[in-house]
Amino acid sequence: MNYPSIDKLLNIVSSKYELVHIAARRSKEMTKDEHYQLALNQYKCSKNIGRALEEILEGKIKVTEKK
Repeated sequence: MNYPSIDKLLNIVSSKYELVHIAARRSKEMTKDEHYQLALNQYKCSKNIGRALEEILEGKIKVTEKK
């Protein structure tokens, strides 16, 4: 997968494992509810996992850390 770049995503999310967890949960929500935060023609990826990563990159999904 070339887009979105893992380097750019890791500037938003602190670890690869957390990124995978967040993207997987959002991808499952997309599959179940068919609710997308961008218009379908704005996504570059055709699969929900890529779309979830795009939403993270675009700032549509806010990532907060628990303390």
